[in-house]
Amino acid sequence: MEEWQVEYEWLRVRHVVRKSMGKTELPNLNNILFLIGIQELGRFDDKFSKEEKQDLMHIAVCTLLEPDGYFKFKGRDADGWPHFDPIRSVGIEGVSNQEELLKVKVIEYFKNLNDEEE
Repeated sequence: MEEWQVEYEWLRVRHVVRKSMGKTELPNLNNILFLIGIQELGRFDDKFSKEEKQDLMHIAVCTLLEPDGYFKFKGRDADGWPHFDPIRSVGIEGVSNQEELLKVKVIEYFKNLNDEEE
């Protein structure tokens, strides 16, 4: 995907999430990772602890990078939380480059969700 396509699709995803959440502000990458984590967990609790919120974002990152062989789904624990084994290092230097990779993976995630719904 070219840079302009990534930015266009990223903005589109942000608008879809904003609209579905009934918010006025566009969500950022961390907000969307948190929501993907909740989706993958399969339940919502309005009282997630700070550690659980970090875990949800980690679940999202693992889920997004699993198809590329960075993580492998290990299973769920007794509380239903998904766990992943690291397979290989992402190897992308710099926060902005890592964020760009995650944006592309978020775009793919939402595209796959749309494809499943159709």
